[in-house]
Amino acid sequence: MTSARLLLRLLPLLLVLLATPMARADVYGDVSQLVRGGRLAEAEARADRHLQAKPRDPQMRYLKGLIQRDSGRQAEALETFTKLTEDFPELPEPYNGLAVIYAAQGDYDRARDALELAIRANPAYATAHENLGDLHSRLARQSYCKALQHDPGNGDLKTRLSTLGIVCP
Repeated sequence: MTSARLLLRLLPLLLVLLATPMARADVYGDVSQLVRGGRLAEAEARADRHLQAKPRDPQMRYLKGLIQRDSGRQAEALETFTKLTEDFPELPEPYNGLAVIYAAQGDYDRARDALELAIRANPAYATAHENLGDLHSRLARQSYCKALQHDPGNGDLKTRLSTLGIVCP
């Protein structure tokens, strides 16, 4: 068989192989796994290498923000998430990332605003709804305890606190 005929016979197989994405390392999965394993410096180095080639990649930029946050570099994470919300306002995750940091800093108003933006970006984003519920619960607890502080004899409030399982300091 001539090489031309062999090539013609193999052509359909070659086309299938070329059309099939080659197995490649899932860099997002690798970085996420390194983060879950607490290997933040290694995860960040991997993310940085990826971002050198694809600096606008929102998924890797988000992972980088998580790495910064988990590394205790809140200001850098805030900057990363803020820039993501500017570049990709339709993505809910960066707003949620901002909210987590704001809530940890005790800035509940900004946390609530960020969560509401996340929900506006994706009304089905369960994580943002859950975090907003947690935030409202925390604010309710603070308000109830402050009310009890100012009116320690309020029996109705004590009953409500007991029903909700809230213990005030």
